[in-house]
Amino acid sequence: MRFRLDISYDGTDFSGWGVQPQLRTVQGEIENALCTILRLKEPSRLTVAGRTDTGVHARGQVAHVDLADDIDASYLCRRLRNLLSKDIQIRDVQPAAEGFDARFSALERHYIYRICDEPVGPDPLSRGFVLHHFRRLDVTAMNYASQHLLGQHNFAAFCRPRVGATTIRTLLNLSSVRRDDGIIETTVVADAFCHTMVRSLMGVIMVIGAAKYEPRWAASVLEAQIRRPDLEVMPAHGLTLESVLYPPDAELAARAQVSRTVRTI
Repeated sequence: MRFRLDISYDGTDFSGWGVQPQLRTVQGEIENALCTILRLKEPSRLTVAGRTDTGVHARGQVAHVDLADDIDASYLCRRLRNLLSKDIQIRDVQPAAEGFDARFSALERHYIYRICDEPVGPDPLSRGFVLHHFRRLDVTAMNYASQHLLGQHNFAAFCRPRVGATTIRTLLNLSSVRRDDGIIETTVVADAFCHTMVRSLMGVIMVIGAAKYEPRWAASVLEAQIRRPDLEVMPAHGLTLESVLYPPDAELAARAQVSRTVRTI
């Protein structure tokens, strides 16, 4: 039986989501807990909606795992909550709908990047989730720059290359607002993201917000399709995966089939 896991975590002390030898990762912690609970000799591998990098947080991560069909989901959820450390929260465990794939069935991934540009810095109680930027940012300029990046494009300039992987993505939303408390929240939504894409997008719009370049510069970075050596990848701790959107159950399998097709423009 396939089970869907809804997960939140504080990424501060993790070396990202994916299992890595000798390193503490979110996937590794959950798989080890499953081995203990179910007395498995080998881990049952989790498939995740979005592989977060070292230090990135998640409020609405989704994963699936295939296990024996006689396992009770509520029991598994309760045991995982008891066994895992407090920086991982298992929000829910349920039998997955037919055709569900945590990665390929997803329609959209929603991230928020949080920035404090006040001299005093962020509230000490939230500093692990908010970037302190030492120069005042123009949110209007950031939003003008964002307009040049929306839509389906080759985002090679914003991604670390991986052999055989496409860098074509559809960016659905890139918008920034300043909250009443002064924190800037930038919402980033796409059908999928490649490695470091979100933090690289932030690097571009933030230097524009700091008046180093005009908003049109964002378009020139995108059009070059070559990663610039001076393009800053913003620190991980300001980024949180907020949610993953899936289609209705009847459309899950079809969506997964579409997602497995290599993207082209």
